[in-house]
Amino acid sequence: MFCQSCGQQASESTQFCPSCGKPLSTAPRPSGPAPPLQPETSGKAIASLIVGLFSFFFPAAIAAVILGHLSRSQIRRSAGRLKGSGMALAGLVLGYLGVAIIPLLIIAAIAIPNLLQARRAANESVTVSSLRTLNSALFAYDSVYGEYPPTLEAMTPPPGGGPADAQAADLLDPQLASGTYRGYVFEYTPVDTDGNGVWHDYVLTAEPLQPNRTGRRYFYTDSTTVIRMERNRPAGPNSPPL
Repeated sequence: MFCQSCGQQASESTQFCPSCGKPLSTAPRPSGPAPPLQPETSGKAIASLIVGLFSFFFPAAIAAVILGHLSRSQIRRSAGRLKGSGMALAGLVLGYLGVAIIPLLIIAAIAIPNLLQARRAANESVTVSSLRTLNSALFAYDSVYGEYPPTLEAMTPPPGGGPADAQAADLLDPQLASGTYRGYVFEYTPVDTDGNGVWHDYVLTAEPLQPNRTGRRYFYTDSTTVIRMERNRPAGPNSPPL
């Protein structure tokens, strides 16, 4: 007879296997090869793939890499009893992508606000300089024509290079006179203080085109040429000067 546990041949009178020591059965040893076992999917491979799908979180990326390596090593040692190498590889790829991308995201999260802040500061600085330029051009226009212009466009160069006049005084760059410049919107309003149809005063404001993105400060000036400022709200004649 043969031992059901280890297959060792033993005599008919023996009750215990001389090789493994287990009780012998009188049943004949089955003939032919045993049916092959179906390999199971590695739990670590499944876990690596699932965690890898969330690898945009840094701990999940690390876990996906660790589980991926452990599962592939386990599958290689299983001699065909385990499968899932493809899932483990996918988890590894996702994990390493997360490890590579997350530091870039952290750097971007730090750098982008600083870049926006620098851009806002530059826009605000240019706007203050532009308001001074506009005040100077308006003062020069008033000195020549005896009143302030009806619009900023009246201070741009004459078309075709003709002589300057009250409709095209050649005192201001057309880009600045357009009303939108370096992330700010400029609004010019002439004021008839005496009610006689002559512009003897004006109001000039500059507000961010996109508040908190292109700028945070709001500006106001008039014929006094004093530039006033407010943060996060429109400025007016009673706002603090720069």
